[in-house]
Formats: sequence, structure tokens, C-alpha cells
Amino acid sequence: MMKIGFLINPVAGMGGKVALKGTDGEETLRRAVELGAVPVAAGRADEAVKEFAGKAADCLFYSPSGAMGADLLKSYSLRTESLFEPSEHTVPADTRRAAEMMLERGVSLIVFAGGDGTARDLCSVVGESIPAVGIPAGVKIHSGVYAKRPKAAGMLVGKFISGEVRRFAAAEVVDIDEEAFRDNIVRARLYGCMKIPDDREFMQERKSGGSGGPAEEAAELAAFMALSMKPGHLYLIGSGSTTRQLTERLGLDGTLLGVDAVMDGKLIGKDLTEAEIKKILSTVEREKRALIITAIGGQGHIFGRGNQQLSPEALRMIEKENITVIATPAKMAQLFGRSLIADTGDSALDRELAGYIPVVTGHGRKIMAKIS
Repeated sequence: MMKIGFLINPVAGMGGKVALKGTDGEETLRRAVELGAVPVAAGRADEAVKEFAGKAADCLFYSPSGAMGADLLKSYSLRTESLFEPSEHTVPADTRRAAEMMLERGVSLIVFAGGDGTARDLCSVVGESIPAVGIPAGVKIHSGVYAKRPKAAGMLVGKFISGEVRRFAAAEVVDIDEEAFRDNIVRARLYGCMKIPDDREFMQERKSGGSGGPAEEAAELAAFMALSMKPGHLYLIGSGSTTRQLTERLGLDGTLLGVDAVMDGKLIGKDLTEAEIKKILSTVEREKRALIITAIGGQGHIFGRGNQQLSPEALRMIEKENITVIATPAKMAQLFGRSLIADTGDSALDRELAGYIPVVTGHGRKIMAKIS
């Protein structure tokens, strides 16, 4: 009988839609709840479990009770042994305790839903001792231990259960200082490596640092986009150093890691939450709503990583042809021809966004890229 550890960080990802850049720490979680944040990790985990549940009848799962995993597994009638009752409001110590107990019980694989903080806590206990597959449910998710999207995680776990996974690799676990992150400072640190299935079809790459190319490339791209902006149109400008170049070119004090709104050269909204984005979009005609985003370097995600404020509901308020992806040639080269990824949390919307789109790379220059 195959033994598998399973864990959900129930608070992972709650800070995304309310523009808090994460939910590390009790104070940040309290603020997220006050701003109307709701749990998202269980839903993301459910997407994964439904993909492998049919292959897991002969498996024994070890998981903390309740919302940390056991409830979801039991809803699929999977054989589950509860490890312990977690804290009312789960804390990192619960994750580490679960990992220790999973190792004691000799699990062959750990499946977990969370973000970089969750991976960091697991790594501190597990290291590279046994394989792990992360279900992306957090806000940042820079580490290379997560699948590209929840469904991909579930499919990969199903392959592991069926004995189809034979090669493994070490993947880096990185996390950032969330307080610095909220002040537009990216301060990342490597916390170790974990063992993951060596499968580039399903697993994401670790995020690459930097702006994705020489300064002159980014400056040229920003200048071209600034000239392309139409009077009377509302432009949402997504997070990232590439898009930050655009707001700087416009002479605006935008955010590096949030979503801003610009109209007629003026900043009319800064570091917006999901609710604020929907409200500000509703002030202009649909055909005058636009979005400018960039891809995460090395990973290729355009939605679902660090910009959950751009929720499915908000994105559906914008015509697909009014969504512009920008990236320097160097950033696109980092992807080595891999697809861009839309992981909005709504599979139907992901399918609508899929296909080939032009990516603006410079003055009058575009390349075609596939969104999957």
C-alpha cells in the first residue's frame, strides 16, 4: 500500500485579491480578513485531488484533521488517517509538525497546497529526503516545487501513484520578505531544495530575478507602450519590474508589486484590490478598458502568480483583445520557447485565454507566444 502525506495551508493565498502580497503572520491574516479575504487553498487543492482520486483507492493518506487536508480527502472517500487537530488558526508550526509525522510514517510522497511560506516550512523538515508535489495556492509561488496549476499537480500525483514517475530532481525553495515586498522591495532568500518529479510538462520553473534584460531594452519597451496609450482609455498596469518601467516612463509613482490604474497620463488608482479594480473598471465603457501585464521571468505565468487581484470576475470585464502582454526579448528568451501560463483559478476562463497572442517586445516589435 502506497503511503502519501497530504497537507493544505488553509490561509495560503488569502492576501492575493486584497493586495496584501501574502498572508505570512497573524497581523497580515487579520488585515486580510478585515478586507474581505476568503480562503482559496481548499478550492485549489480540490482541483488537484479530483484528478488523482480515481487512482488512489489503494493508497493511505496521512493528513492533519479538518481544513488542513483530512476533510477534503474524506469527501473523495480516500483512505485517510488524521495526524492531529491543528490550531484554530493554523500556523507554520502545524505544517512542520505534520511533515515530521509524515516522515515517521514512511510516506513515499508529500502533496501540499500553499505558497512559498508553506514550501519553506516543509523544506525545513523534509529537505530532499522524499519527493514532494506542490499545489499552487499562495500569492507569490516563486519556488520551483509547485506544479504549473492545480490540475497539473493532480495529474502528476496520479502518474506517481501509477508508477509512471521514475526521474526526480532537486528544486529550489525560495521565499521573500513580505514586509519589504509590500514596500516594493524584492528581497528573496534560498532556504534549501526539495525533491520533485523531473517533469517540465507539469512542474513550474523557479522565478528568475531581475528585469529580464538590458536596461535599454526595458526603457525602449516602456517608451513605446507609453506612446501607444489612447486618450480616454483606462489602463490597468500589472505587477512586475517590466511594467514598473512603464509607470516610471509616464512619471507616475506606481507600485512594483501591485496593480495600478492610469488614464490620460494620470495615476487614478494605486495598488488596487480586486474590489477596487472592479469598481474602477465600471466607471468607463467596456471598449475603453485595457490591461497591460508582463510574464514572470523564467516561469511564464501571466495570471495567478502575485496578481490575484486580477480575479476571473475582473478579467471578464475586459475584452481579450484589450489585454496586452509586454516582455523584453531577454525575458522571452528565458522561457526557451515554453508557453505562457494563465492560472486564474477559473478553468473555463483559462481555456478562453488559451491560444496564441502577440507579445510586445519593443518599439513596433511583437512575437507570437502561446498561452496554455
